[in-house]
Amino acid sequence: MLKLARFLAPWKTEIILVLLLVFGQTIADLYLPTLMADIIDKGVMNGDTTRILSTGALMLLVTGASILSAILASWLGSKASAGFGAAIREAIFGRVESFSLDEFDRFGASTLITRSTNDVTQVQTVTLMALRMMVGAPIMAVGGLVMALSKDRSLTWVLAAVIPVLGILIGVVFMKALPLFRSIQGKIDRINLVLREALTGVRVVRAFNREDRERQRFEEANAELTSTYIKVNRLMAVMMPSIMFIMSAASLALLWFGIIRIDSGEMEIGSLMAFIQYSFMILMSFMMFAMMFIMVPRAQAAAVRIDEVLGTEPTISDPAVPKAPGAADRATVEFRNVTFRYHGAEQAAIEGVSFRAAPGEVTAIIGSTGSGKSTIAKLVARFYDADSGQVLVDGIDVREMAQDGLRARIGYVPQKPILFSMSIADNVRLGTEGVDQDAVRKASEIAQATEFIDTIEGGYEHEVAQGGLDLSGGQKQRLSIARAIARKPEIYLFDDCFSALDFRTDSRLRARLKEVTGKATVIVVAQRVGTVMDADRIIVMEDGQIVGTGTHRELLASCPVYHEIAASQLSEERLA
Repeated sequence: MLKLARFLAPWKTEIILVLLLVFGQTIADLYLPTLMADIIDKGVMNGDTTRILSTGALMLLVTGASILSAILASWLGSKASAGFGAAIREAIFGRVESFSLDEFDRFGASTLITRSTNDVTQVQTVTLMALRMMVGAPIMAVGGLVMALSKDRSLTWVLAAVIPVLGILIGVVFMKALPLFRSIQGKIDRINLVLREALTGVRVVRAFNREDRERQRFEEANAELTSTYIKVNRLMAVMMPSIMFIMSAASLALLWFGIIRIDSGEMEIGSLMAFIQYSFMILMSFMMFAMMFIMVPRAQAAAVRIDEVLGTEPTISDPAVPKAPGAADRATVEFRNVTFRYHGAEQAAIEGVSFRAAPGEVTAIIGSTGSGKSTIAKLVARFYDADSGQVLVDGIDVREMAQDGLRARIGYVPQKPILFSMSIADNVRLGTEGVDQDAVRKASEIAQATEFIDTIEGGYEHEVAQGGLDLSGGQKQRLSIARAIARKPEIYLFDDCFSALDFRTDSRLRARLKEVTGKATVIVVAQRVGTVMDADRIIVMEDGQIVGTGTHRELLASCPVYHEIAASQLSEERLA
């Protein structure tokens, strides 16, 4: 957790005030038993009403100061810890936003969500407790011991016997609880993953009647988490009664031997009562330590997981001095002997790929599933970096360009359309600021989306459900395409985004696209021959390699792989 302490820097003033207030509160609490002893020994025993009233008034004043200090310390501590948690969440979100897809693949969405929510909450809670207890408890323990000694030295042997026993008990529980708390966070990741998959894939689950299987998966993950929590709670169930038993035994011993000393005239009643209260303060400080030891292991495990995210450097970063787009080869995309392998994969996704896509041309990439088509589009946008070879845009290696500058010139339509819970118009203008309503409507018309937008309630102001669940696959694809068109990019990347469209809509959309893509570089990834057959250049992929390049007619005659794909989709007349 010490590595995360840097996020407390903006709250130095509040933290210092909390520490001072807790110190003042603890001193006030330590002074009260002494005042009470004075009331009994010098007021009640002597029948001095004036002494009772004056000392009682002082006790009320000290108590008021203690209460006020506690309230202010709680307020300032809550403010500091909440700000601390907010700063960590912001840092995690900022770091995650800088991750390449490779880091997302390695971490996984579910664990990133858990680390930015549950883990941060654990650290934030312990920080608030630490500001109050880790300062108050040592002062109370030491101060209580000093004050107890001032009342009677002979009874301190009881405390000398009890304190080591409490320390050993807390230490044993801490050592056993730490590994359990570490495993809890991983099991929360697991249950989050299962729940996330069940909720996002609810349609598939119900379509295949797999509710029982998903329920079993959830129950297994839940049972693992529950059993670990039970083990932890068993430790706590043993520790708390044990501490209370030790404290009760100590109180009984103090009363027994204290009464003997009072009977012999070596101690006064008020001093005994004060000694017992100081003893309770000392033991309560150990109780506070015990509570911290319960929370700290889990928070420590959470802090390690948070630091893993914050300490992960993105594999893709901007160069120190980015190169500006070139003028000679502007909007040209070129691959030079590019090879790329996904994290943990045994085989390369693409290998030795070389081609050139120029402005004013449509370059189509076709191939079977898993042939590496979508990987090419992701490398152009620099979601990943090539293992070897070069990906050039404007004649410049994309690794030498600023990522935002590169992507600002690309209109990317992913294979799986992503819509956000905002209006249709806002989804279309998401890629570019300052897009007016006319531009949104024009882009939607070209993408063939107006035919359903005009019929839907609210039109362009219709609020899209989370993930676009209230729209069909084809409707979501058309809105994603409209988003790219509204951006007016120099390079269009269509990653198999026509698959959910019927042939009529597909044909009309591609015809209208020529109005806005005439001078742009267009790369179309597709599995339909009908989508790519009019392209200026078709690249055929198989097992991550280019096995054919040419026009539709040329490839029918020269590329067996393309001919096989075409024969499975086109009629004999169109193959001739």
